[in-house]
Amino acid sequence: MYESRENYLETILILQSENGSVRSIDIAKKLDFSKPSVSRAVAILKNDKYIDIDEKGYIKLTSKGEEKAKSIYERHRLLTKFFVETAKVEKAIAEEDACRIEHIISDETFQGIKEFLKDVSK
Repeated sequence: MYESRENYLETILILQSENGSVRSIDIAKKLDFSKPSVSRAVAILKNDKYIDIDEKGYIKLTSKGEEKAKSIYERHRLLTKFFVETAKVEKAIAEEDACRIEHIISDETFQGIKEFLKDVSK
């Protein structure tokens, strides 16, 4: 899956948890994207069965979409934590870097970081 689509899914998950409901305009505001760009991405995600859209325009993650979004968001949170706590990086920079890296890091490396953080927390 493309990084941009993963970002949309992650954003939908976050907005859903913050607001309870999500519409395309909410995504456009959160990401500072144009409405046509968001409409195109939403159509692709719907076509690929990652989201459903009801008759009022509310967007909901499908189980497939929720699984993918939670996976990306977990990577984002744990990588940010790793950069802040282990590498002593400023939180804003850690967030930005995590956002880029979460899409390309291998499962093996991510699992290693996850285990490392688990061991350090003990």
